[in-house]
Amino acid sequence: MEPDGRRLVQVAQRVEDLARARAFYADLLGVEPVATFDPPGLVFFDVGGVRLLLDRGAPSGLVYLRVDDLPATVERLRESDVHVESEPHVIFGHDDDTLGPAGTDEWMAFITDSEGNLVGLVEQRPRA
Repeated sequence: MEPDGRRLVQVAQRVEDLARARAFYADLLGVEPVATFDPPGLVFFDVGGVRLLLDRGAPSGLVYLRVDDLPATVERLRESDVHVESEPHVIFGHDDDTLGPAGTDEWMAFITDSEGNLVGLVEQRPRA
């Protein structure tokens, strides 16, 4: 935890169909939710110690999720009829440790979730 106690606790994402979104994110993240409250229409996932809240009342956000193997993840999702907005590509290289490990390239792809929200998938790979 940061010395002054600041850290990201929760990110909310808009959903229309809670059951559909729950199934989509359980598949994408490879884990079941930690809590569901319906009503009022809330599902919580633990993503590395940060709560991802699927909420019928939230505005749409752009969430970026780290994956271990970006091409394999995109292919698996494509085979499940998930719309791929943008194929894996290098966004930038990390020359220092400011935003990621020095000497790695940041790869991203974008998909559309079950509710029409754009989701970024991120992998950091050592430079070739």
